[in-house]
Amino acid sequence: MTCGVRTFSDAFRSDFAALLHWRRDVRAFRTDPVDEALLSECLDAFLTAPSVGLSEPWRVVRVTSGSARAAALANFRAANAEALESYEEERATAYARLKLSGMERAPVHLVVCCDDSTAKGSGLGARTMPEMRRYSVVAAITQFWLAARTHGLGVGWVSILDPERLLRDLALPDAWRLVGYLCVGWPEAEDDTPELARAGWDAPRGHLPLWER
Repeated sequence: MTCGVRTFSDAFRSDFAALLHWRRDVRAFRTDPVDEALLSECLDAFLTAPSVGLSEPWRVVRVTSGSARAAALANFRAANAEALESYEEERATAYARLKLSGMERAPVHLVVCCDDSTAKGSGLGARTMPEMRRYSVVAAITQFWLAARTHGLGVGWVSILDPERLLRDLALPDAWRLVGYLCVGWPEAEDDTPELARAGWDAPRGHLPLWER
């Protein structure tokens, strides 16, 4: 502790840098179940996430029923087929080879929404930028993702979906907006290189573009 400010050791900072580096978007899962106590511990990361005006607008739905999972998978397949049609020639061939969802094997499915109607926080910080509530949900997802990774759990964020269709199929409140469909489970394999980079779809920048004004 220095002047009342919490500091961390060099060893911790090194481990944290490694955690950020090894946080990957997982698409290939083993079907082994995830211990309920472990999942609950990881979900607790939502409780310490930052949110605009302390609004805590995240709403987490665990998708467990066969019918709900089937509806989500059908949604992905339809959206994926539509996306494939938007590419041409070599890009279409490359897209078709990508594995873009772990929905069939991941033992845990989570739908994370933003409640745009929440009264918590009394609108502080969101009157001029209401999208800050959804950014807050993204921050909470990131915390959950990192917490899961510390235990070796993988998380895959499925974004190839029709969000309105998903909300209807799951009969969720009208004021909720889909932010993330997360697949969670034990990875079949681990790699510190993004899967899309390994597949040749694109390459990480490797540096941060920085502008000044």
